[in-house]
Amino acid sequence: MPKPLIILAALLVAVLLFSCGEEERPVRVSLNNRQEIAAKPPQPAITYAYLPQYSHTESFQRHQQLVAYLAEETGLSIRQVFPETFAHHISMFSQGKIDISFSNPFVYVNLARRYHAKAMARIVEEDGRAEFRGQIIARRDNKAIHSLEDCRGKSWVAVDPASAGGYLFPLGLFAGHGLTLRDFKEVVFAGGRQENVILGVYAGLHDFGTIREGSLNVLEHKIDINQLKVVATSRSYPGWVYAYSPRLPREAVDKIRAAMLKLDYAHNPRHRAILDAARFIGFVPSDDLDFDPIRELNGKVGLEGE
Repeated sequence: MPKPLIILAALLVAVLLFSCGEEERPVRVSLNNRQEIAAKPPQPAITYAYLPQYSHTESFQRHQQLVAYLAEETGLSIRQVFPETFAHHISMFSQGKIDISFSNPFVYVNLARRYHAKAMARIVEEDGRAEFRGQIIARRDNKAIHSLEDCRGKSWVAVDPASAGGYLFPLGLFAGHGLTLRDFKEVVFAGGRQENVILGVYAGLHDFGTIREGSLNVLEHKIDINQLKVVATSRSYPGWVYAYSPRLPREAVDKIRAAMLKLDYAHNPRHRAILDAARFIGFVPSDDLDFDPIRELNGKVGLEGE
C-alpha cells in the first residue's frame, strides 16, 4: 500500500477509536424555571437645558460645573439635556422633557405664553448687568457698510428666528431706523448657532450678520476677529432667564433658586470657577413682569413670540 494511504488509514482508525470512547453525559436544561430580566428604567432626574445658541460641546463645557453644583447643593438629581435647535428646545419643554430652561427672553416669553413657564432667575452678565444687547457685524474691509442705513439691500445672516440678540433685538433696531425685512436682499438663518453667523460674515458669504453681544470672543482663538467690526449695537433688554416647568414641584424650584442665588463670584474661588465656565458672574431673582419690554418689542416688529 502506498505510504500516503497508510497514513490516511491510520488517521481514520484513530478517529473511530476516539469516537467509540465513553460518551459524555448530556446536560439537561429545564425551561420550566425561568427568570425574566428587565432593563432597569433610568432614574428620574430634573432635566436642565441650555438654549442651543452654540454647539453641544460648548454648551456642555459651559454648564457641566453649574449642573453638578446645583445637584450637590440641592440634593436633587439634575442632568443636562441637549436640544438640537431653538424650535426643538421649545418642543421638548412642551413635552415635559425640559424641567429647567435657560433661554433668551424672547424664547421665555414664548414658553410662558404657550406652556406656562415661570421665570425664576436672570443671569448677571460678565459686564455686571442683568441685561444684554444684540450687535450687527460686518467684515472690517467691507467699505460698503458703515451704518445701519448701509445694510439696506444687503445680505443678512441671523442666528435663528427665535434668537433675541441674534435677530429680534437688531430687527427692532432696524425698525427704529425705518428698515423692514423687505429692505434687505435676503435674510438667512444660521441654524441657531452664533458661531455660524460669525464665520459666514468672516468668509464673505454674507454682507452682515447679527449676534448677541460677547459672541465674537467664542471664536477668538480660531479666527482673527479683528477682521470683523461692530456696525451697530441695540439697546439693552432683560437678560437670559432660568424658567421652570409647571410640572416641577415648588419645593424643587425653591431649592434650585436658592442654590443659584447663593453663588458668590467675588469671595468664593470655587463659585468663581463655576461661573467663569458659564460665562456669567451671578444671578438675580426674576419674575414674569421683567419681560414686558420683550413683549412690547414683539409688537413693534410684528412678532407674537412664535
